[in-house]
Amino acid sequence: MSELNPRRKALIILHQAHSTPGRVGRWLRHAGYELDIRRPPLGDELPKTLHHHSCVVVFGGPMGVNDPELWIRREIDWLETPLNENKPLLGLCLGAQMFAKFLGARVFTHDDRRCEAGYYRITPTEAGDALCAARFPRHAYHWHNDGFELPKGATLLARGCGDFPYQAFRQGPGVALQFHPEVTYQMMCRWTTRGADRLTRPGARPPHEHLADWYQHDPAVNHWLDRFLSAWIANGLRHIEKPASPTKSGAHAPLELVAAYPNV
Repeated sequence: MSELNPRRKALIILHQAHSTPGRVGRWLRHAGYELDIRRPPLGDELPKTLHHHSCVVVFGGPMGVNDPELWIRREIDWLETPLNENKPLLGLCLGAQMFAKFLGARVFTHDDRRCEAGYYRITPTEAGDALCAARFPRHAYHWHNDGFELPKGATLLARGCGDFPYQAFRQGPGVALQFHPEVTYQMMCRWTTRGADRLTRPGARPPHEHLADWYQHDPAVNHWLDRFLSAWIANGLRHIEKPASPTKSGAHAPLELVAAYPNV
């Protein structure tokens, strides 16, 4: 990877004071990108243009896109900026749900607040496996109780096997991942300790399974993430023009698919 070049910036959007960009942030730094970290819930403004930024990563958080806070609506609407400027965009968990909401898809919570917390099997589509030079992960780490439907015109990258049927999609210069490839072992230990109450919800895996499954599944996720980010940052993700059948869409009209999308 190249040496640090301060003229290249990655916009990192976090949603809690103690949150970090994890493995994605570490990869970007090693690739020579300065991290411009903004936390909208704490009052940070998002840039009106991304002229000085190369890419955007929107991370997760305990809040939901359907919550009434004004900053959530503003951040969802702001996603028009990277899409219009054709900047690589990656939404992770809450960030993926915001992307889906912006594109008009329904974001939902099950009545019993059931969740995915821990490692779960996912099933990539042909487009998912063809995305970069590594196979899409077959198991990934989750920590969410909201899910999204597939936006109209989006390309489905991976399906879920349980209560959350859509796990990843791509549209225009954006990729949405319901799961957390950025998580490190240390982050997992922190989440399972600070968020232990969430692990009592239906569908959640017990804490010891999170840590044991990390050793089993993380090598494949880490390998894929490296190849994925390398292609994404170079605007070289592979494209298969086979969008899945869309669900109902809402207010925002979807953008046209871009053959060489800028991802993450």
